[in-house]
Amino acid sequence: MRIGVLGAGRIGRIHARSAAAHKTARLAAVFDVDAKAAGAVAAETGASVARSMAEIIEDKSIDAVLICTPTDTHADLIEQAARAGKAIFCEKPVDLSAERVRACLKVVADTKAKLMIGFNRRFDPSFASLQRRLASGEVGKPELVTILSRDPGPPPISYIKHSGGMFRDMMIHDLDMARFLLGEEPVEVSAMASCLVDPAIGQAGDIDTAVVTLKTKSGRLCQISNSRRATYGYDQRIEVHGSGGMLRAHNLHPTTVEKATGDGFASDPTLHFFLERYTAAYRMEMDTFVDGVTEGKKLEPTGEDGLKALILADAAEESAKSGKSVRVG
Repeated sequence: MRIGVLGAGRIGRIHARSAAAHKTARLAAVFDVDAKAAGAVAAETGASVARSMAEIIEDKSIDAVLICTPTDTHADLIEQAARAGKAIFCEKPVDLSAERVRACLKVVADTKAKLMIGFNRRFDPSFASLQRRLASGEVGKPELVTILSRDPGPPPISYIKHSGGMFRDMMIHDLDMARFLLGEEPVEVSAMASCLVDPAIGQAGDIDTAVVTLKTKSGRLCQISNSRRATYGYDQRIEVHGSGGMLRAHNLHPTTVEKATGDGFASDPTLHFFLERYTAAYRMEMDTFVDGVTEGKKLEPTGEDGLKALILADAAEESAKSGKSVRVG
């Protein structure tokens, strides 16, 4: 399976390495507007440097593309790759407009293209194990899901201005995880948000601290807590309370060594940020894509998963602005 990478930035490098390491895949080509970045990825993986994205998409010897470019290019590139008969892996979100996503997914459906969306947290070993055990009925039916996701610090303001907002950029991962765990679609969204970390984020029209509650038709609840600041490191925790018990996934640390003195107990800080925390998840995600394409399996998360997470993000933003809960579905 020959793969082309569109975008050689931070996430593009991660996916390129994972694809190149897969035993049945070959990284054939990479393109980035920054030729130096593309060259670095090519040198590391043995790929060639393409002159344009069109060159990769139109190359009939390339079976699949990894779309790791800025969000506003995703939908167009998915459509182009689908029409060219490529299998497609695309980073989230497909687009910041639900209507644009719907139009894009129609092209995918019409061309019968294979599409997988990059919600990497589904593939984290701890979170994936929690979901499997929950689905098996180990703690009964889920009643209350709690998701905590807090970054060690905010991104640059230049990024904030083009991110689509905290709900679509950061919390969209947690909204997808909520759907992954609840076992039912949320039908009501309630949100509150503030700008507490950096006034410049508010001046840019965004928020940096938010809580969201989701409710399903049967009454199952999910609470999501997001912050752009966690002084103790990258905070990623999940707890599911069910009718027969509880499942919990903790933060990861560089080591499990703990020191105890008269001052109390101390351990290593949490892993610094998402590249370190989700190393295994990114690898498993790409393995799932490659194996799914070569073996003809259904690819998940689907484009529809991407759309539904975006709809929840839109509803959360509407609720935060209006002060009222929003019905969805």
